[in-house]
Amino acid sequence: MGSSVETLEFQAETRQLLRLVIHSIYSNKDIFLRELISNASDALDKLRLESLTDSSLVEADSTDLHISLEVDKDARTLTVRDNGIGMTRDDLVELIGTIAKSGTAGLLEKIKESKDAATAESLIGQFGVGFYSAFMVADKVTLRTRRAGTDSGTRWESDGEGTYDLQNVDGLPVGTSVTLHLKPADSEDGLADYLSESKIRQIVKRYSDFIRWPIRMATERTDAEGETISDIDTLNSMKALWARPRSEVTEDEYNEFYQQISHDWLPPADTIHMRAEGTFEYEALLFIPSQAPFDLFSRETRPGVQLYVKRVFIMDDCEALMPNYLRFVKGVVDAHDLSLNVSREILQQDRQIRGVRRRLVKKVLGAIKDMQSKDAERYAKVWAQFGRALKEGLVEDTDNREALLELVSAASTHDPEKTTTLREYVERMKDGQDTIYYLTGESRTMVENSPHMEAFAAKGYEVLILTDPVDEVWVDQIPAFDGRRLQSIAKGQVDLGESADDDQDTDPDKARREQDFAALLPWLTTTLSDQVKQVRLSSRLTTSAACIVGDAHDMTPTLEKMYRAMGQQIPPVKRILELNPAHPLITALRTAHDAGADDPALAEVAELIYGGALLAEGGDLPDPARFTRLLTDRLSHTL
Repeated sequence: MGSSVETLEFQAETRQLLRLVIHSIYSNKDIFLRELISNASDALDKLRLESLTDSSLVEADSTDLHISLEVDKDARTLTVRDNGIGMTRDDLVELIGTIAKSGTAGLLEKIKESKDAATAESLIGQFGVGFYSAFMVADKVTLRTRRAGTDSGTRWESDGEGTYDLQNVDGLPVGTSVTLHLKPADSEDGLADYLSESKIRQIVKRYSDFIRWPIRMATERTDAEGETISDIDTLNSMKALWARPRSEVTEDEYNEFYQQISHDWLPPADTIHMRAEGTFEYEALLFIPSQAPFDLFSRETRPGVQLYVKRVFIMDDCEALMPNYLRFVKGVVDAHDLSLNVSREILQQDRQIRGVRRRLVKKVLGAIKDMQSKDAERYAKVWAQFGRALKEGLVEDTDNREALLELVSAASTHDPEKTTTLREYVERMKDGQDTIYYLTGESRTMVENSPHMEAFAAKGYEVLILTDPVDEVWVDQIPAFDGRRLQSIAKGQVDLGESADDDQDTDPDKARREQDFAALLPWLTTTLSDQVKQVRLSSRLTTSAACIVGDAHDMTPTLEKMYRAMGQQIPPVKRILELNPAHPLITALRTAHDAGADDPALAEVAELIYGGALLAEGGDLPDPARFTRLLTDRLSHTL
């Protein structure tokens, strides 16, 4: 039995909001089912919680809490039913008939001002009015509900145009059913056939697979004998591993879930399972892969962390939760206190989300650090796969720079096969050495054969060999590690003869050499002024005739090329030509210059020395044809 029907008007602002929802807000109409299932799940959660303190709420049906999806193809209706807490008549008026909260007018104004549907959808998402999305796919919505602990239920019905009907109804079960009188399918308008079992399964699998309560639906299938068999299927897996204690999850379950979300059939290198409680509750289940994806350094690559809200899927590749340099991390974060329709823009501005991000980053870096100290072989494999990406964090993430520096592993002259960490380098430093030496280049072979290495090899100083493009960037931005200065051996002055372990603190021949070359050096500086800014004697060469170095703060040629490749106009940087005063070619040039500085052949020899030094470091000749002609001419004169 029921009472007479009462027709009420929606609040004026609610009518405006309904029109926006139905006609322009949501670009993806499939989410109506996500919203209704999420509401049903909340109702089940509330009943379970309240029944712990109020035993009168426990009824026979509450022992099997679940959500049912019911399809009636003849009537073209889809019903979402739960046996949760339910609502009273007053609840319906307050929660559905009225948006009686502060800021509604301002919210609507922002929606009207927004330029695109995505922005508008994010704004309405902040307000939590997902129930209205049902009107995108339905001409009429009928809701029946009875709150646990009450005797009478209520029927609510509306076509979303401006009014709704309310009627008290006896005999309703505890819980809520929402029946959608569906519009015809229309592919042009994005309206799918929401009576289709396959479509319903697809939506539930994508958005609601990990809802803790079973989502059931009556299905029919034909057996081998042609008979129709009816059954009740549970559509969702309910296996939200992140919501279970780690002690209750097996390694196989972790691996299976990782494969599901990453499409990587190798087991992960490490699993991070965490739960945070307090003002902002969330669970996270993250994985460090054992192998880098082929598109790790593609511009289209997105972060691999999915966002859920109370087990409801919200979005893939959530940039707000993981920095770009950790884009290889896969997993899920399930936040308890966000709106279902929260947008990427809102997440980036949310203070609590920024706090979650900080904790997740520290957890991931901490896990790699533990791997480094406890399982060196596994760490070496992870660094080989993802080290280049992690080093991007040295530039992007100043807050975690020290933690990242501890993870850095690089090739060095100490061992031809194994890499070394900065910490290990420091532990091997010579007595009195206060500088970490490094050299960047395109390959290990090129760096090892560089003229810049000669004095360091002769005196037994270890040099880091940095060959990743990102190395050119981060070493310029990080002055020191553990109080030791980082210095490129291709920049600035190097005088290893002044180190504490050298046999003598000064070179007694230094002043004499400076005097011997007093005339040649300025002449060379003038002759090669288009290529270099200075010519000076070198203390870093033992076998090569010359090398090219930069000032301490000069940009390297490789970095210049990188910026130009990105379309940035970088003025050419003139560098310094250093000469080996003990090399026969240099001493012969000095002698020839002292005999006759006007000889035009000397200028050609100077060009050849500069070109040879440029080639030795892997540089590009400005005029290869001229260099080749000068070289063949000089060779022909010697035969």
